[in-house]
This record gives sequence, C-alpha cells and structure tokens, in this order.
Amino acid sequence: MTCPELKTPLPGPKARAIIERDSKHVSPSYTRSYPFVMARGEGAVVEDVDGNRFLDCAAGIAVTSTGHSHPEVVKAITDQAQKFLHMSGTDFYYEPQVRLAEELDAMVPIDGDVRSFFGNSGAEAVEAAIKLARHSTRRQNFIAFLGAFHGRTMGSVSLTASKAIQRRGFGPVMPGVHHAPYADCYRCPLKLKPDSCEAECLDYIENKILVHLVSPDEVAAIIVEPIQGEGGYLVPPAQFLQRLSALTKQHGMLLVADEVQCGMGRTGRMFACEHFGLRPDVITLAKGIASGMPLGITAARAEVMAWPPGAHASTFGGNPVSCAAALATIKLLRESLVANAETVGAYLKEGLQDLATRHRIIGDVRGKGLMIGVELVRNRETKERAVTERDAVVDACFRRGLLLLGAGLNTLRFSPPLILTTDQADIALRIVDGALTEVEHQRR
Repeated sequence: MTCPELKTPLPGPKARAIIERDSKHVSPSYTRSYPFVMARGEGAVVEDVDGNRFLDCAAGIAVTSTGHSHPEVVKAITDQAQKFLHMSGTDFYYEPQVRLAEELDAMVPIDGDVRSFFGNSGAEAVEAAIKLARHSTRRQNFIAFLGAFHGRTMGSVSLTASKAIQRRGFGPVMPGVHHAPYADCYRCPLKLKPDSCEAECLDYIENKILVHLVSPDEVAAIIVEPIQGEGGYLVPPAQFLQRLSALTKQHGMLLVADEVQCGMGRTGRMFACEHFGLRPDVITLAKGIASGMPLGITAARAEVMAWPPGAHASTFGGNPVSCAAALATIKLLRESLVANAETVGAYLKEGLQDLATRHRIIGDVRGKGLMIGVELVRNRETKERAVTERDAVVDACFRRGLLLLGAGLNTLRFSPPLILTTDQADIALRIVDGALTEVEHQRR
C-alpha cells in the first residue's frame, strides 16, 4: 500500500457518518485527536473508510509492533482460532499459555526463575503487580512518579500522575501512594546535566517521602517506567534507574518496571531496562506484545510470585488466541524487528534533530529506537510549553496523511510499527517539516 494518498476532504463522507453514529452511542470519555476511521491496514500504512491512505506513526498507541495484520501473526491467530477460542487458564490448562510463560522466563531481564500472570491489558498487569507487591512484602504503600501513566482502573490510576482529568471525579483513589519527580533532563529543576549528575532528583524520595510521609519498611514497591511514555517520552540517565534499584534493595522494597509502552522491542532492545542495566523484581507488559490482540502480563521473580491458588486470576487473561499472537510476535521481534527499531529509529531521530536546526519551535528531540519524543516550545530559552501548537502540528500532519499522537502536554510522539522503513521515515520527516512550517507561520 502506497501512502500518503488522500482522495477526499478529511473526514470523508463515510467517516463523518460513522463519527456521527459514534457520538450518539459510544462513551464520550474516549480521547480522539482527529477524525480517522480505520478500514484496513498493512505494515505501517492504514486506510480509512473513504479510501484515504496514511502513514501510521502511532501504531494504535504503540501496539501494532509487527505492523498492521502481519501475515505470520494473522496465520498464528487463525490457526489457533480454528482449534479453540477460549478455555480459561484460570481453571484449565492449554499449551499456548505455557509456551508463552516459558518464553518470558527465558527473555525478561529478571534474575532467577520467573513466573508470569496473564491478564488482558496494561492496566490489569499493573493491578496484578500492586496486589502481588502487597501480598509478597506484607506492606501497603507505593512510590510512583509524576508524569507516570500506569492505567485507568482504580488501583493503577492511583499510581498514574499524567493528567488531572484522569483522576478528576473518581476520588478517593487507592491510599498509600506517593509521587516523586521523574528524571526530566530537559527540564531539570536543579539545572544539572545528565552526563555529570548523580540523579539528585531521587533525593526527594530519600529526604522527603521516606522521612516525612512513610517509613521505608512500609513501602511495598516503587513502580517506574524505564522510559516514561505518556509523560512525554522522557529518557532518564542510567544513574537514575541504577540508584533507584539500589534504594529498593536497601529497604527491602520491590522494584516494578512498567514496560507496557516501552517494552517488546520498541526501544531497539527487547526491553527498555536493557539500556540501563536494570534488573527489576517485576515487569509489566502489554501493548506491543501481541501485535494488537488484548494481552497483559505481569512477570516476576518466582519467589515473589508465590501467592496461593485463588489469590488472583482472570477469566479471559492469557486467551489462547492472544497467546498465539504473542508467540508469533516474539519470533518476528527476535528475527529482525528489534534490530530494525534500533536502525530505523536512529535514522528517524537524526532526521528529527536536523529539523530542529530549522524549526525553533523544537526544544528537544529524545528517545531510543522507535520511541521518540519531540518537545515543542514557544521559546528555547524559557522552554515555555507549546501546548496548542503541538496539537496544531498533530492535526496538520493528519491533514497531510501522517498519523501522530501527542505525549505529555507539548510533545510529539513517534511510535510507529517496528516494521517502519527508512523510506517511510523520510515521508514522515517531510510531512512533519511541512506541518511545523505551517504552525510556525500561523504564530507570526
């Protein structure tokens, strides 16, 4: 499928009709950035119901890791669906779930033997991690980070600190959660540089939270995104995560790495933890693990995941069709797509850095692999956030045939399928260049 190829004004007539029906019958709580109505996809190209084709650099929020409808993933899904769709791993056994657990035991960056719990989403994986941490440590409290996104269910949203709207009207949320600043090197409040700092931002945990708010021996776990996603695609210095790991070991806390968005090859490594030498006690996975099929996984050291039968379960978790999709996805990631994410990601990042030399609205370009954030600012010296301008750039890209999403308040999020080519990266760069030019002209 070639792209972009726009045949109608956006949205087209068929898209407008579906959006109108949606407005009457679907929850208004969903956030839609622009009026794209999916009809089909292939690789990194998607087509709407009016026949307009777009280059997809959103991937269903970093989900379609192997591209849309990869033939090997579709075959794995079809083969399993023809055998059986469901049997519930809660009460029965089936080999696809066991095989996937074995694969995870061999690949996740957790020391020792590993056990996995299967759910349906990232939020469910985090909920399982919350319950597991409390059950394993017999402690109640948690530390998470400002800007974090861990889900919207009641437990996971208590850890989330991305946008106030995600909590507004739902209180009280789960008690016992404390938030600390994340390592945002572009906006370091201490004016330090990543190559010379000692992760002083973590002093807030040691000197404030653990002194004034909660005793260290009552903290079950610290949960962290190795690369923060919804908070703006923030890449911390390695010392931040290494010092955090040492802190949890010192006080007998568990370290939970939320790799729901940054895991499964997206950063040019199978897991983002690998960039930093991080070995957590628990890892949460979802999004890209099954190429679009619903699956959430909580993997942990076997001695941590020692809860008894009945302590936690899920009727649909580890669905056999989703497990088959995950096994096919892992195979493709290992064979070529993790390496492709590293190579094409470096190419795309370099191209975006080049755009920054021509567009002063770009304040920072950061990321690893095909997880890249471009932070937009109104002034490079004051770093005033270009919030409305970011939204205008996303919209302008859509009108030119490129699907992007925002992250944080003012960052462009590049999270394409890991099958993206350098030629497609060039298309994305050309469209973003035009969109930035349009928005900058509107500001004058």
